[in-house]
Amino acid sequence: MHTMPPAPQGTRLSELREVLPEESSVTADGVLSIGGVPVTTLAERYGTPLHVIDETGLRRQIRRFVDGLQRRWPNAEVLFASKSLPVVGMYRVAQEEGMSVDIAGGGELRLALAAGVAPERLHFHGNAKTDAELQMALDAGIGTIIVDNCDELDRLERLLTRPQKLLLRVIPGVDADTHASQATGGERSKFGLPMRQAHAAIERMRAHPFMEFEGVHLHIGSQILNTRQFAEAVEKISSAGTFDTYDVGGGLGVKYTYDEEAPSVEAYLDAIVAAARDHLPESARLMIEPGRSVVARAGITLYRVVSVKRTGDVFVAVDGGMADQLDVALTHQRYEAVIADRLDEAWTERVQLVGRQCESGDLLVDGADFPAARVGDLVAMATTGAYAYTMANNYNGALKPAIVFVREGEARLVARRETYDDLLALHAPAAL
Repeated sequence: MHTMPPAPQGTRLSELREVLPEESSVTADGVLSIGGVPVTTLAERYGTPLHVIDETGLRRQIRRFVDGLQRRWPNAEVLFASKSLPVVGMYRVAQEEGMSVDIAGGGELRLALAAGVAPERLHFHGNAKTDAELQMALDAGIGTIIVDNCDELDRLERLLTRPQKLLLRVIPGVDADTHASQATGGERSKFGLPMRQAHAAIERMRAHPFMEFEGVHLHIGSQILNTRQFAEAVEKISSAGTFDTYDVGGGLGVKYTYDEEAPSVEAYLDAIVAAARDHLPESARLMIEPGRSVVARAGITLYRVVSVKRTGDVFVAVDGGMADQLDVALTHQRYEAVIADRLDEAWTERVQLVGRQCESGDLLVDGADFPAARVGDLVAMATTGAYAYTMANNYNGALKPAIVFVREGEARLVARRETYDDLLALHAPAAL
């Protein structure tokens, strides 16, 4: 694991280490390096905006979950919540390191299969699966379908021609302490069935010749920093009955800012397994679904400064924005950012780091501490491995960034940058 030199006076570089990828370092001339590759080299080779993933740190984090749960509860399975980074290269890494994969739509199914993920290790989520998507999953030989509602059971009754493993998503009644858009376990959640309806759905599945009902699933939300809520969810799910499998979802939060504290993987697993020992059958299979907590810290996003305005505030504008970092506007998530090619200089100026999209809400960081910014500087936003690429869009005709994985001094492209030809291809029916 790389180490950084002492933080220069007038910076918070020592604290920044906790939100940068594990394999981060600073070169002698003050340039951030990820996985042994300076970000200046990455920007020159691949352009900006650019998503950079520390592959060594990513694989290490996956093993913390897989090995840690196995030690605590041998009959266990860890799924990668792939909505956090639905990228072929990521699906492949997840399977190589011992994770199964959860998907939530036909597109994620196709991506996972293209990565070579074994169909039996795929678990299909979603509250509104279509006939076409279910048929795709069945044709692929998918391992498990997580049923959300009775209408989905109607579809499966029409479509099933052979046995299919099923879980039922239930509402645990846990109001997670997180942003409203990321809370999924409360009584008014759009996901799953309340306990009073779940039992009828379970009996219906058990009575069907092709429905192999295995157990129940829950998920209380995302970016949760209180491990007691995960333990509460395990206790609640035990009230659904005695089953072979209990999938207690994911949602472990991460440290995004200097001042934020997040539970370790070990603390999270301790809380989950302690509650399982108290409330679940000893022989049951225990499943978890980490996503954000697997990939968030491993990623940074690189931008190039396009303009600096010192008007009412200091506005540092970069060549990306909410088109490739939508979570800021959607959930008001706070991130940290640095001028990545001048890390040996004191941070003397507080700035509004803004994007190029035509919205006042395109504010990447409200109050970033920089040395006096200049056009052409490289800016790194930390902890952007989760959901940034997932939510990428074409606002103002923006192109989706490339993704590179870096490891032991080598960089490899895992998703190329979108081109204008790609963008226009969808509009061919109307083009002149």
